[in-house]
Amino acid sequence: MTQKLSKWDSAQYLKTEEDMLAYFEACLEEAGDDAAFIAKALGNIAKARGMTQLARDTGLGRESLYKALSGEGNPSFATILKVTRALGLQLRASTLAS
Repeated sequence: MTQKLSKWDSAQYLKTEEDMLAYFEACLEEAGDDAAFIAKALGNIAKARGMTQLARDTGLGRESLYKALSGEGNPSFATILKVTRALGLQLRASTLAS
């Protein structure tokens, strides 16, 4: 017997605002210094919400957003700020636990 596996798509499981917030907070904690991980997490949230609407809200092109938030792109910090704001998310500072 062979098993058929499919690629995991986090966006399919981000149904509510609470899901998206919890997912983003977990990704921020898990990412460490991996900026691409955060960009990909934002991409997953954007897919769950709708990339076309995000493009309208940010004034950025859909294709540019897909590339920047793929985890393979290298978005500017300005793009990350526009995307988080458009998604209704906020980056916050706190001290690291020792």
